Amino acid sequence: MLDNVSDPCDMTVATMEDARMDKLTVYQKPTCSTCRATLSLLREAKAPFVTIDYFATPLSVATLKNLLKKLGMSPRDLLRTGEEVYKKLELDKKAVSDAELIKLMVVYPELIQRPIVEKGDRAILARPAESVKSLL
Repeated sequence: MLDNVSDPCDMTVATMEDARMDKLTVYQKPTCSTCRATLSLLREAKAPFVTIDYFATPLSVATLKNLLKKLGMSPRDLLRTGEEVYKKLELDKKAVSDAELIKLMVVYPELIQRPIVEKGDRAILARPAESVKSLL
């Protein structure tokens, strides 16, 4: 065993919880300019974060519901209304339940506004990118 490597088993539960609370999770699409700007701001601030490309790793219904709760938003508030799939599904013309919208957002991740940045029990839609500073 190396002398300079601490044993992760030595961490207390509180310490592990604190570490999780400090880390940001950025739900993003790598080709999105606002996502890239948000990540750049986090790097400049030396903030610990992980990214989840929710196109490559789709969100579950439970994860999306949890994020919406933390955001304090309805599914309709989080929709990208300019997307082709939004128009094709005629979501502006139909009465669709929140549960149905969430299922559609899971199937069609392009419907979800981005980036979403989560920290502990809070989440924000980082639009504009500078709004991520509220979580630092």
